[in-house]
Amino acid sequence: MPSRPAIRPVRSDAERLPIRMLADRVLVSVDAESGDRTSGGGILIPATASVGKRLSWATVVATGGNVRHVETGDRVLFDPEDRHEVDLQSRPYILLREKDIHAVAAPRVEAGTTGLYL
Repeated sequence: MPSRPAIRPVRSDAERLPIRMLADRVLVSVDAESGDRTSGGGILIPATASVGKRLSWATVVATGGNVRHVETGDRVLFDPEDRHEVDLQSRPYILLREKDIHAVAAPRVEAGTTGLYL
């Protein structure tokens, strides 16, 4: 009896193609959040606690050609309500416009250059 070939998952052409970001688009990978948070004073805040609008951190994976202030590997702060989710090679990512990013955290950013009057 002849042996059958191994069954491999079928991948579409889109899953195999390299991707280039266009214009001012930024592709980010969201940092894992456990849900529960700890305050600065050490108080545990459960995930079910009601909070106001909360921004999220993510790591930049790819940038488009017109992106000026963000580089691959930077951590960025964005509003999770202003996002578009996409799966690439079975991993979840978020697609943002550079203008939707509120802050950048990177080693190249000089201390004290936040522009905040605090």
